[in-house]
Amino acid sequence: MDYYSSQITKLIEELSKLPGIGTKSAQRLAFHIINMPAEQVQRLSDTIVNAKKQVRYCKECFTLTDQELCPICASQKRDHRTIMVVENPRDLAAYEKTGKYEGVYHVLHGAISPMLGIGPGEIKLKELMQRLQGDVDEVIIATNSSLEGETTAMYISKLIKPTGIRVTRIASGVPVGGDLEYIDEVTLLRALEGRVQL
Repeated sequence: MDYYSSQITKLIEELSKLPGIGTKSAQRLAFHIINMPAEQVQRLSDTIVNAKKQVRYCKECFTLTDQELCPICASQKRDHRTIMVVENPRDLAAYEKTGKYEGVYHVLHGAISPMLGIGPGEIKLKELMQRLQGDVDEVIIATNSSLEGETTAMYISKLIKPTGIRVTRIASGVPVGGDLEYIDEVTLLRALEGRVQL
């Protein structure tokens, strides 16, 4: 049984299709949108439509941008000889928030996952190898510590090592504030292997 008119129900259904939005959140958003002033709703919908039309992949690193090159690739202040490989644009944003990395990125848009039918051809690996034809000193592999991320890191490493370019992997281990007794064995092993001298 429908509690709301067809327009409200349709709005709730569409909003609940967004990732992380369940039915209750979709209802809250729908009622909030309905109660917003008409010009605010128009601005929101115009922004969504314009973003969908204008946002595309950066031709260099494949992050999302509304220009031919993203601001990072276009910057002369960045070290274009160091490329950090990440799985998605959200990972890139996470590293940028640190304010410490001065190189450029390459966004794979996924990770190798035979279980899901995602092979090397389904992610931006060929484009990465084309970039390495230029003047590159180091590739930092910053994929997730999941099985898929580790598989992807190993695959990329095996592809790049014969070229003579330095390949490194981000360290992973114990999170700040984490109790050792609650951390899994793989994470503890990676923390031990990635230890540094004090």
